[in-house]
Amino acid sequence: MNDSFNGKNGKVKVMYVRSEDDNKDRDQKSRPEGKGRQGERGGRQGRSAQDGDRRNDRRGGQGRSQENDRSRRPAGASRSEGRSEGRNEGPYDRSPWKTVSRAPNEEDKPDHGGIAGKSFIDPEQLRRQRAEETRVYGENACQALFASRPDAIVRAWFVQSVTPRFREALRWMAANRKAYHVVDDEELAKASGTEHHGGVCFLIKKRNGLDAATYLKTAADTDCVLALEDVGNPHNLGGIMRTCAHFGVKGLMVQDASMLESGAAVRTAEGGAEHIQAIDADGFDGALDEFRRAGYIIVTTSSHKGTTPLTKASLPKKMVLVLGQERDGLSETVMQKGDLSLSIGGTGQVESLNVSVATGILLAEWWRQNA
Repeated sequence: MNDSFNGKNGKVKVMYVRSEDDNKDRDQKSRPEGKGRQGERGGRQGRSAQDGDRRNDRRGGQGRSQENDRSRRPAGASRSEGRSEGRNEGPYDRSPWKTVSRAPNEEDKPDHGGIAGKSFIDPEQLRRQRAEETRVYGENACQALFASRPDAIVRAWFVQSVTPRFREALRWMAANRKAYHVVDDEELAKASGTEHHGGVCFLIKKRNGLDAATYLKTAADTDCVLALEDVGNPHNLGGIMRTCAHFGVKGLMVQDASMLESGAAVRTAEGGAEHIQAIDADGFDGALDEFRRAGYIIVTTSSHKGTTPLTKASLPKKMVLVLGQERDGLSETVMQKGDLSLSIGGTGQVESLNVSVATGILLAEWWRQNA
């Protein structure tokens, strides 16, 4: 028998078993010297004789059972072979604690009908799925997304405190078998990839950008399209989308439409991203020419190269407003495409304005003149 085992708390418990010799020593120490020893010796002898008789009887019975077993076993069969055939040799043979030794055999492997324990996921399919999906977060951004395109939602995570304000979204997702989870802040930070999740995160299918020809089919008579060259900061993009939604700009031309679907950009837009349609233009030259042929005026901006102050400019009803990154501004090629070049006046104490701030100033003036 084992004299130790591991308990639930990880500690080792040890059991000490007292042997018969220890019991005899204890009895001898506790028995008084002197009288009664002869009587005790006689009693022990009597009991020993009775025990011997009982042991002889058991031996005789066991001998007879062994002889019967040997007579029933075929010649040449051993005792272990008889047990392996299923015969009951006694109470110990019926014990479930038996050791079976056998050589490894390939046939012993279970057959699951061709179904493996681990499912195989095509890496190419996984990369394609990740490229088609993105995570957006922030309460206003997710509310606006659910209101405009709920079918794009694949999965959702919420903290308990925001669920009352997303009651309709939760009811819709349950009815349409969309998975959602109510989690704590730490789990939501893992799911969204940021601590600034605002209590909610949606996994959604990305929108594809339109080409210039498709956008022009539904363009209004009064329309301003914003074109951004080499602007990739998600917070700037989010602020620009919010400004565009405020001043009624519906088309936003970028070199990679997926940038407008990033979680940081959509959250910064505070719902404005749902009112903007991305126009995918890998190269600006062809797209700008196409808008010009459709009657749009190409307006470029530069803090140093702009020839017309914004305060003196007459902004057309249909125009494409082109802005570049803060450090280098617009490239020379795009500047030459402009029909009108604007500058925003100021003190000159800083080299230029943030691109998001400059967008707000320019669109506010276009809205004032053409609203």
